[in-house]
Amino acid sequence: MTPGKSDSKSRGTILVTGGAGYVGSHCCKAFAQAGWQVVTYDNLSRGHADAVRWGPLVVGDILDADALDAAFAQYKPDLVGHFAAFAYVEESVRKPELYYHNNSIGSFTLLDRMRAAGIDKLIFSSTCASYGVPTRVPIDEAHPQSPINPYGWSKFMVERMLSDYASAHGLDSVALRYFNAAGCDPDGEIGECHDPETHAIPLAIEGALAADRPFTVFGTDFDTRDGSAVRDYIHVSDLAAAHVLAGEWIMDRKGFHPFNLGTGNGTTVLEIAEAVARICGVDRPAQLGPRRAGDPPVLIADAAKAREELGWIPRHSDIDTIVRTAVAWYRKFADRTLEKAPA
Repeated sequence: MTPGKSDSKSRGTILVTGGAGYVGSHCCKAFAQAGWQVVTYDNLSRGHADAVRWGPLVVGDILDADALDAAFAQYKPDLVGHFAAFAYVEESVRKPELYYHNNSIGSFTLLDRMRAAGIDKLIFSSTCASYGVPTRVPIDEAHPQSPINPYGWSKFMVERMLSDYASAHGLDSVALRYFNAAGCDPDGEIGECHDPETHAIPLAIEGALAADRPFTVFGTDFDTRDGSAVRDYIHVSDLAAAHVLAGEWIMDRKGFHPFNLGTGNGTTVLEIAEAVARICGVDRPAQLGPRRAGDPPVLIADAAKAREELGWIPRHSDIDTIVRTAVAWYRKFADRTLEKAPA
């Protein structure tokens, strides 16, 4: 598809904060294909300029009120997709001030400038980390939210703001609580490129294809079928499809609405390592390490609400498809550093 063009009549304009990042860029592609005019707003501190392919890029920070005002005045979006956030749990523990400043205060600044511009529809990229250690599995949206790290708290604070802004100011929003985003664009146009990389599947691929980067499974004594932790992996393209549905849904709804995004099926970390080794065609076993503090044994979503209210059905989230698309991206770009423009 030609950058900036869509394959159907425009449904409106969406401004996507953090649209040069992993999930944000996949969502930009999905919105463009669904007929939206897409504007990416990103400071490129952790995103990649060459992931912006479906509309203009505005280099700006969500903490910069003047830059937000200018972008809103120029593009007049009907909807904002908010993905701009730092998302490393371990880093958030070491540097909580970074996470509360960027994720929470940055989101407040965004909401403040949306109000000033008269923009009243938003999709928020949230997280299952807001639940903390689950008291029941699968986890539905009514499960208590009790985060156990600053990253989870910083996102939970934004959800609280959104709920209050909906009641007080008529700013309507959807919060999509992801479980484990994984995989890459099946067309190979965009993918996953974090620095540092902390996600299990790309780390397992590195461990399979690079002898000097062994993959470690943290914890093999959980009460699960093979002793390793169980997670609910959802393909990033399925996440993107959910955002499009949520964007269309909120345009004629009022209030604040949270939705879980997951498959309802769990895969162990050892099963991930086995799938990666099989698809890569290698026999390089993972290293076994101790549990990490705060790691729950099982995290699985109850996503019935998204299925029933949004009509969302994951179509790419079987583990083999997730791993195949991630391996294809890694093999294509393992020796290439994605272009990063200055912030």
